[in-house]
Order: sequence, then C-alpha cells, then structure tokens
Amino acid sequence: QVQLQESGPGLVKPSQTLSLTCTVSGGSITTNYYYWNWIRQPPGKGLEWMGAITYSGSTYDSPSLKSRTSISRDTSKNQLTLQLSSVTPEDTAVYYCARSNGLGPDYDYWGQGTQVTVSP
Repeated sequence: QVQLQESGPGLVKPSQTLSLTCTVSGGSITTNYYYWNWIRQPPGKGLEWMGAITYSGSTYDSPSLKSRTSISRDTSKNQLTLQLSSVTPEDTAVYYCARSNGLGPDYDYWGQGTQVTVSP
C-alpha cells in the first residue's frame, strides 16, 4: 500500500518561499512509470494542479504559476519537494501530493494534505 505524507510550515509570510516535502512509503518514487504531483486547493475553490516530477526525474510545471514553482526529489529518502516562491495570501491552500500513471487527473494515491496559510 502506497502512502504519501506532506509536511511543511503551516504559516508563511508574504514574499517568502514556501517549501513542502512529500514522503512516500510502500513504493519507490523511481518506479516506472509513475508521476508524482503537487496539487492544491484554496479555500472555497477547486483543485489546482501545480506540477509533477516523474519516475525518471523530469519535471512539469503549471504555466499558471508563472515559473514560481520548483519540484525536486531525494531518491535516497523517497521524498519529493515543492518550492513556491514569492508567495501571497492567494497561495493560502491545502497542499497535496498525489501519484498518477502519466500526466493527467487520474490520481490513485493521495496524501492527506497540509494546510498552508500565507499571512504577515
């Protein structure tokens, strides 16, 4: 059973860089052909895909975030990392990591999510 667990600061100040980690257990992040995604849900809004890193380490970013995202991985720890720069209160959301088989909205495993609030 694959399990994903997000972790990071619950509160970030505007203009800072948000950094979140997703720790994966029960499966390797290098296993063909899975993609590991970051998704967020602002309060009262729908899910927004932010980007992904593949089993081989390639990355995909959402154009709507205007290059503010950086996704990386540590294969020795089986972890993914999301960095989001220049945050504003509009980046307040629940942040999730999720697994998919290729790019697309079919996610088979999700983390429980972590709340991030951007506030002075």
